[in-house]
Parts: sequence; C-alpha cells; structure tokens
Amino acid sequence: MNLAGKVALVTGSSQGIGQAIVLRLAQAGANVVINYRSHPEGAEETLAKVEAFGGNCHMAQCHQSHGYTLKADLGSVEEVRQLITESIEHFGKLDILVNNAGIEKHAPFWEVTEADYDAVMNVNLKGVFFATQSFVQHLIATQRTGKIINISSVHEELPFPNFTAYCVSKGGMKMLTRNLAVELGALGITINNVAPGAIETPINTKLLNDPEKLGALLQNIPLGRLGKPQDVASLVAFLASADADYITGSTFFVDGGLLWNYQEQ
Repeated sequence: MNLAGKVALVTGSSQGIGQAIVLRLAQAGANVVINYRSHPEGAEETLAKVEAFGGNCHMAQCHQSHGYTLKADLGSVEEVRQLITESIEHFGKLDILVNNAGIEKHAPFWEVTEADYDAVMNVNLKGVFFATQSFVQHLIATQRTGKIINISSVHEELPFPNFTAYCVSKGGMKMLTRNLAVELGALGITINNVAPGAIETPINTKLLNDPEKLGALLQNIPLGRLGKPQDVASLVAFLASADADYITGSTFFVDGGLLWNYQEQ
C-alpha cells in the first residue's frame, strides 16, 4: 500500500493500537499527526520512530514520512475542532482520519455515575462525531475525497457486562458509520470501522499478568492468542489506501474469531 503524499491524523496515538497505526501509515509513506492527551512522552517516542523511517529510505519506492504531535482532549468538541484545524495548518491538508481515541469505565450498570457515562460518551462517540464533521468540512471546502476509519470494538456487537456505557458508545459508532457511508458516498468519502477484540496493549496489562483470566479468555479465541496492535494497524493501512476505494459502511473484526465463539464465564 502506497500512501505517499497523504496526510493522516490518528487520535489517541501515543501508545498501543494508535501508535501502531501511526507507524504503519508512516511506513506506507503518509505524513502523520500524532495526537495525545496525557502521554507526551509516548507521543515523542512515536514521533522519533516515524522520523527514523526516513533514515532507512534507500529504495526508489521509499518515501520519507514526517510526523507532528498535537495535544487534544477528544472529550472536548472545542479541542477536537482545534486539533483538525492545527493538523491542516501544519501539513496543508488532511486525507485520512483515524478515530482511535477511546476510554472505558468499569462498573455495574446500577452504579454508573453520570460523570463516568459522560466521559465515555464524550470521547468515544461525541468526539468522533465532531472530529469527523470537521474533517468532512475540510474535504468539502477543498473539493477532495478522503478516508475515515473508526477504531470500534467487538463490543459494537458483543455484550460486555459492567461496561454498558462503552458498549453503547461502540454501538453508536457502528450506526454513525453506516449512516455516513450513505450520506458521504456521493462526495467520494469512505468510512469504515475496524473492530478489535482482545489486543496486547497497555490497557490490558492487568489481564496479561493474570494467568487464570488470560487462560479463560484464550479459550474463547479460536486462533488461540491475543491480537497485536500491528494486526489492527495493517487493516487500517489497507482501508486508508486506494485498494479500498470501493469499501464503505463496513465493520471489519480483528479478533481471532472471538466474536462468534465467546461465552461468558
């Protein structure tokens, strides 16, 4: 996949899946905006890796990529809009938006607070809505096509007890994607979801260090292993490329078969 000349913004990309996506897009030649909220050191580490790709460019097909870090809280519409604006100001345009930032709160349904509900919905759904809106406005103003890729979750389909707000947000993302595929299609703008299952990321450190829980989870995954951030990033790179120009409104599960095999223990 060749993304040379393209500019991509990946929200929440200072670590984990977001970081892997940035690196994969940069590897394909894209210039990348690395967004973070509370991990500037992770953003700088990601940026250093992006810039290192340029030092390894010795082949005719290799294009040096450049990165740029921007702080923004995806739960704030004002900061979301500013993130899009500053990304465009820095690179002159945006071609690809990857809505990756997301949070979850663990609590029984009857104990969920309004503050926790709002925090989850603001980042996972409201922030995605208005980041996408600002991106689309930019594409319309510049009369160009573009790609929107949302990092959803198997929990847009699969119930997840004690994480109801999170599941609601991902279910909303699924419908947002389907609706916008219809609404934006005439503009040549595609939008798709990538829905990871259990992935080895910092958010799962506790699980990775609990052999009993990890073993029970692995029994639910037909491929017998957790996913790696790179498994998600490779699919995102494909969807961001011209190879995926006729794909829109779809969800692609990256879960080792978990969704159709899961049984609550």
